[in-house]
Amino acid sequence: MCGRFTLTAGLGEIVERFQVDEHQGVEHAPRYNIAPSQEVPVVIVAKEKRQLLMMRWGLIPRWAKDPSIGNRLINARSETLTQKPAFRRSFQRHRCLVPADGFYEWKKSDTGTKQPMRVIIDNGSLFAFAGLWDQWSDDSGETRYSFTIVTTRPNEKMQEIHNRMPVILHQAEEEAWMDPQMGDPALLAPFLEPYEPEEMAIYPVSKAVNSSKSDRPEMIRPLGGARAG
Repeated sequence: MCGRFTLTAGLGEIVERFQVDEHQGVEHAPRYNIAPSQEVPVVIVAKEKRQLLMMRWGLIPRWAKDPSIGNRLINARSETLTQKPAFRRSFQRHRCLVPADGFYEWKKSDTGTKQPMRVIIDNGSLFAFAGLWDQWSDDSGETRYSFTIVTTRPNEKMQEIHNRMPVILHQAEEEAWMDPQMGDPALLAPFLEPYEPEEMAIYPVSKAVNSSKSDRPEMIRPLGGARAG
């Protein structure tokens, strides 16, 4: 499961990190609590160029009759990408990078309360979730772009918090993941492994994260002086 993430870098940093060729019309300010149904920058390859597009989080397949289906498709399980009709075509043709610099997961205590935790890699560096995207048009011809984040089994650190984790790509894998010519599931399978736990750090943050309306810099600060570990 991946239900919230952060992208605190500015647009210029995102463009440079992901070697974007085109980003016309993209507006982005640092985000500290991105939630489903919100729009964020996503990287795709089209006409042999890396393009940055604003997309809604929650995949709306092009064949959908009702766009509200996207509310249920914020994540896609890596194990069933070739089986689920909502994801099968996008897995073959429309894979994308979802820029981020952290994500949240909730750790359940013995008393049943849930503490939000922030997960980062490489001391908070930009990275990419493996994503799938599609475009959907309504009866008036208006087009919406949307995406979902692929999830996999947890690594040793994440399994203490949740039974799933988002697929985080290594930078060297990003180009191949987006390559529209690479549609063989056997070749894509190695990208869907859990990220190395030793490269990740996890720390508690404010419960303000629980509200999707909250989006402030202090939300990513370690709670009570805790250190990331």
